[in-house]
Amino acid sequence: MAQVSIVSDGSNYRHQIVSGTHTLIADEPASLGGQGAGMAPFDLYLAALSACTAITLRMYAEKKGWELGTFRAELHSSRGPDGRLQVHRVLHASGEVSEAQWQRLLDVVERTPVTLVMREGATITSARGD
Repeated sequence: MAQVSIVSDGSNYRHQIVSGTHTLIADEPASLGGQGAGMAPFDLYLAALSACTAITLRMYAEKKGWELGTFRAELHSSRGPDGRLQVHRVLHASGEVSEAQWQRLLDVVERTPVTLVMREGATITSARGD
């Protein structure tokens, strides 16, 4: 499905993440001892969800012949009273999208691939490398 590697570049918490030919930087903000050179881990978590949201809705709208115009999603996270992570998405489109189309888009966004995986959780294993 997906594969990434992450390597410390010797600059405190700054790391390079590589996936195929793409590279990005992860870091912590200065307030947590980092340099703020890249997105923090939970920012990357929201970035994955936002990318899947935007791409899935764009694909769906194109299939239906709907013009979304410029699409934007704003995501933020917080902890609920039970300590569980809560993520809220606010979607925007500059195109002429009817109320019925919006209702369908809001229905589709609940079933994007990353949304479903984040809701169901994942089995995560770890092993020592050579």
